[in-house]
Amino acid sequence: MTRKSLQETYAPSNACFGCGPANAKGLRIRSFVLGDPVLGESVVAEWRAEPHHEAFPGMLNGGILGALLDCHSNWTAAWHLMRRAGAETPPCTVTAEFHVKLLRPTPSSALIRLRATVADSTDDRATIDAVLEAVTQAADGAEIVKPTATCRGVFVAVKEGHPAFHRW
Repeated sequence: MTRKSLQETYAPSNACFGCGPANAKGLRIRSFVLGDPVLGESVVAEWRAEPHHEAFPGMLNGGILGALLDCHSNWTAAWHLMRRAGAETPPCTVTAEFHVKLLRPTPSSALIRLRATVADSTDDRATIDAVLEAVTQAADGAEIVKPTATCRGVFVAVKEGHPAFHRW
C-alpha cells in the first residue's frame, strides 16, 4: 500500500490545480515529511511532467514550476503551523508573498524533486524556502541532481470569513 501524502491525508477533496488530489486535470503533487539528521526536517515531493506541461519541446513551462513550488511550500507551511499549534489538522493557508528564481531550464524528461523547509514562523504564518531539482540518470546509473529553481514564500493561516477558510 502506498503511503498517503499530506494532501491525501488532510485534504482529499481539495481541487487545487497544483496539489489537489481531487483535481484529475491538475498537477496532483504529493508532499511528504522527511526527517534527516543532518538537514533537519523537510517536506519533499517527486513529480513527473507530461508533454502539455512544456514551454517548448523538452523544457518545462516556468508557470508550472511556480505552481509546483507554491503548492509544495504552502503545504510545508500548513504542516508546520499545525505542529506548532499542536493541532490535529492543518490550518488552511494561502500565499501572501512568493518569489521564484529560475536558475536554468528544467528538462521535462527529468524527475522533479521538491524540497522545502521552514525559515521562520509565527503562530499564523510561516516563511518557507524551497528548491526544485531536476533529477536525471548518468550513463553509469548514478543520479545527476541539478537545482533549476528556488523560492521563498510567506504563507498565512486564514481565519473564518476568508474564501479559502474551508477549502480543506
